[in-house]
Amino acid sequence: MQVIRTAIPEVLVIEPKVFGDDRGFFYESFNERAFAGATGLHLHFVQDNHSRSAKNVLRGLHYQIHQPQGKLVRVTAGEIYDVAVDIRRSSPTFGKCAAVVLSAQNHRMCWVPAGFAHGFLVTSDYAEVQYKATDYYAPEHERCIAWNDSDLAIAWPLKGDPVLSPKDRAGLPLKGAEVFP
Repeated sequence: MQVIRTAIPEVLVIEPKVFGDDRGFFYESFNERAFAGATGLHLHFVQDNHSRSAKNVLRGLHYQIHQPQGKLVRVTAGEIYDVAVDIRRSSPTFGKCAAVVLSAQNHRMCWVPAGFAHGFLVTSDYAEVQYKATDYYAPEHERCIAWNDSDLAIAWPLKGDPVLSPKDRAGLPLKGAEVFP
């Protein structure tokens, strides 16, 4: 696998080695030993999540203020614009974003560490997103930052208005959000 550092060094793009021929393709979507060797990260994943969303659905920017989750995100159908926002106040990249296009075609994955808000926009007709998490979902600790916060200035590749959940419509600007020290 190849590891590509983004503008925020802790957010990683993972490109697995894909073996393909006229029958299709094969790749290891996760191998703990290979992942640790390539990234230096020794992680313990406790939960796998899978979502399917229609075009222009925007999910995020989500995080858990307690029981923070690191996420290894991949797309198994369609394409998304995936975004990680550093919300660690003591970080030199606080309030900065890293974005990557993930698709079933490019097989890329994105490592979003704990201490980051995460969101994505579906840019294809639909997308199936799967991710591994390093801690359990805890709805009482879940928070949401506004996807359109002008201070973040995320360049979402939107065509029209996004489709948002009530939770995502109620996201707070980063300035008013509970963040990590």
